[in-house]
Amino acid sequence: MTMHQPLATRAGLAAQHPAIAALLGGGSPPADAVDAFLAFHDLPVVEPGAATFVFRGEADRVELVRFVEGGPRDPFHRVPGTDLWILRLPVEDGGRFEYKLAVHRDGHEALVLDHANPHRAGDPFGENSVCRTHGYRRPAWSEPNGAPRGRFETVTVASPTFGETREEQVYLPAGYDPNGIYPLVVIHDGADFVAYADLATSLDNLIHAGDIPPVVAALVQTRDRMGEYPRARRHARYLVTELLPVLARVYALSILPRDRVLLGASLGAVASISTAFRYPGIFGGLVLKSGTFILDQGKLATRPHPVFHQTARLTRALQRAGTLEDTRAFVATGELEGLASESRALATFLQERGVDVLFKSAWDGHHWHNWRDQLRDGLMWVLRPDQQEQG
Repeated sequence: MTMHQPLATRAGLAAQHPAIAALLGGGSPPADAVDAFLAFHDLPVVEPGAATFVFRGEADRVELVRFVEGGPRDPFHRVPGTDLWILRLPVEDGGRFEYKLAVHRDGHEALVLDHANPHRAGDPFGENSVCRTHGYRRPAWSEPNGAPRGRFETVTVASPTFGETREEQVYLPAGYDPNGIYPLVVIHDGADFVAYADLATSLDNLIHAGDIPPVVAALVQTRDRMGEYPRARRHARYLVTELLPVLARVYALSILPRDRVLLGASLGAVASISTAFRYPGIFGGLVLKSGTFILDQGKLATRPHPVFHQTARLTRALQRAGTLEDTRAFVATGELEGLASESRALATFLQERGVDVLFKSAWDGHHWHNWRDQLRDGLMWVLRPDQQEQG
């Protein structure tokens, strides 16, 4: 590598955004030029097909760690003579992913947020930085827009199945009429959907816009989702024989299966589909996001975590089950999460068992904001079949 090469090439940036080219065009930029660049540019610098990340600080090595299943670590390149580190990644337009920076100093690694990037996303384990690629827009219906707000109530459910009394939150739409008739959506990890996926705001807006009918939503939450959801038998019994009768007694709910929906992400999708097959004819709608399924038994060797083997046993049982008539299912995945092929196989599996399936994929990971962004399409598919291709 010869020293007469352009600085960007020597910094590992054979292709570059014009703003980066301008910064590096005169050689190693002085500190005040770096200050000005960081002050006047949104980071990461996004363009069609690429995103450029910038880190400033002393370090032995800097990597971008994508928070997806088996996600790669992408090394930054230090600009010679500076404390500036740059990474240009090829990306798909219209997508997003979450990440942290791995900063290595003196043999130690620290995973930190990208403080140059204001975009964040939370989950039960904390926050990640978010890269929004060219053309991505957060759905307008997920942001407050003045729509009438629903309210939350708590119902108490005595559960002989689990030997305890559980309290579940229930969302009631604005203007709820106890003399009306409402569809029911049972949402696994519902409190997390509220906290991390803007569920309440999204439901308010979708109902107000007429995208979905006014619904009652039961927000199911368990302290042991890793144990309860993949085993599924007791959980299904709890939903159908204990929770559902309480909801039917307290609220004005439709008794038609087509007006009952199970929704879940990850292991919540496993619990949803298990319940539907164990109690056919009770729920006519399934919204399954990023389901932790393995239909190909040969892939189990690459998934050592015990939860995958638990769900694999469930999958084998479902493969012996019969058809699931008069059911609509929305199956969604993120291309970056490591479960995309499994979700495609799940969609085919359900179609072969008589389910009317809509499958969608996004350039995203196993994240709450991905599941948020898919909410409108999923609920419209199962609740508004006459409008399924609109919007």
